[in-house]
Amino acid sequence: MPVIYMDGPKLTKEQKAELVKGFTRVASEVTKIPEKAFIVLIEERDRDNVGVGGVLLSDKQG
Repeated sequence: MPVIYMDGPKLTKEQKAELVKGFTRVASEVTKIPEKAFIVLIEERDRDNVGVGGVLLSDKQG
């Protein structure tokens, strides 16, 4: 079974559902593998747990 990983920010349940649906649909169209074969795993990262350029994302402006 193909597995799709998403590692990103915290999301609402609705956003997760939309991502899972979209990832699955597009991956199935491209690979010609049935949608029911795909597994989507979502890993959420808090901005306090991610550093870019030596600075926590939670400390960056913008």
